[in-house]
Amino acid sequence: MTATTNPAQADQADSSEAIALDITTAIAEQRLPPGTKLREEALARMYSVSRTKIRAALVMLAKDKLIDLVPEKGAFVSKPSEQEAHEIFAVRRILEAALVREFIAKATAEDYARIEQHLLQERQAISDNNVQERSTLLSDFHILLAKTAGNLVLTDILMKLAGRSSLITMLYQSSRDASCSSDEHVEFIKAAKAGDVEKAVELMAHHLHHVESALQFKEVAKSDKKDFISALLA
Repeated sequence: MTATTNPAQADQADSSEAIALDITTAIAEQRLPPGTKLREEALARMYSVSRTKIRAALVMLAKDKLIDLVPEKGAFVSKPSEQEAHEIFAVRRILEAALVREFIAKATAEDYARIEQHLLQERQAISDNNVQERSTLLSDFHILLAKTAGNLVLTDILMKLAGRSSLITMLYQSSRDASCSSDEHVEFIKAAKAGDVEKAVELMAHHLHHVESALQFKEVAKSDKKDFISALLA
């Protein structure tokens, strides 16, 4: 769905699900930067719906960690800090080194075929410049490795970390770096498929470090976010 940036187009998104998707797209495209307050009354006017539908959409966004619902203050676009990002990737490097070894020990030909199909989906999302989809797929690659390894505890922990990582990359990763991430996934799978455990571990560590170091923690220029923000402030 194409993001609604003009209040005159509000009738195109008249359900809570569609509104949530529309706002998600605006967040992914950084037209609603981290920390932006989402005023219920302004959104209701913008989409020509009741505040009840807006509240339902905000709850959906909060479940996906895209916004924070602060009691007595309202809803704000989630703003992961630079420190939080560094801490998440530090933990992931430790966990995923162990994950790589389990994955290579247990992965079958069918598993590799499924992962290679996933890699094609990554490339398509990057080609389409679908920021939300590419971030989700790049994150899900790691979840797919964990599920293949079959360690339920590790999978659960990694799913929580990867979910937050996905938000961070959606907000702060460039298209060029997203493409590099997918290339690194391909190289990792080549090493894993060849049974080269130490090289695979090294590639995974390099990949996570590269993603972290390339994150761009800076504000989008105000001119780039004017349309959506002006609607919210109307």
